[in-house]
Amino acid sequence: MEQPAPHADQVIHIRVILGVVMGLSLARLLNGLARFVQHPSKSQIYSVHLGWVLFLFLAVVHFWWFEFGLMRISHWTFELYVFVILYAALFFFVCALLFPDQMSEYSGYADYFHSRQKWFYGLLATLYAADILDTLAKGAEHFRALGAEYPIRQVAMIGASIVAMFVTNRRFHLGFVLIALVVQIVWIAQYFQVLS
Repeated sequence: MEQPAPHADQVIHIRVILGVVMGLSLARLLNGLARFVQHPSKSQIYSVHLGWVLFLFLAVVHFWWFEFGLMRISHWTFELYVFVILYAALFFFVCALLFPDQMSEYSGYADYFHSRQKWFYGLLATLYAADILDTLAKGAEHFRALGAEYPIRQVAMIGASIVAMFVTNRRFHLGFVLIALVVQIVWIAQYFQVLS
């Protein structure tokens, strides 16, 4: 027997909290990008760093969009509520990691990014793992509706992120971010153009 949908106020309450956290994530990215315009010669731009900024911008906007799927959850527990908030908070931490409060001890964003690459890619792998749990929380039918591509994509991105934690070759990092961007854009276009 199918359980009734949660009261609309419950989902709105949860989405408001998620909106605050995701708004902070977007603000962090946009403020960081604004620094490039405000002080163009202060810190040298790095293509890999900029690629991950674009990726995370898309991922944060996408998260906010696909979390309309929380309406599918008919039974909310405090644990699930905390999990969803922590999942959103992961986005904030990754975004904050891309734009530190101070850059004075680094020669530019390349130096900074690679000094923190283990943290960045570790959190990115955690984001992909959390997404699996979030998708399962919306129901087995929802998980199956995403097709076999979904678990393959998630496992591949988790694996690539773990490998990237330890690779020093900058071409690898550039290739990884370009592939991640393409995968993210295709994923959004394929599955999330219309809310359902």
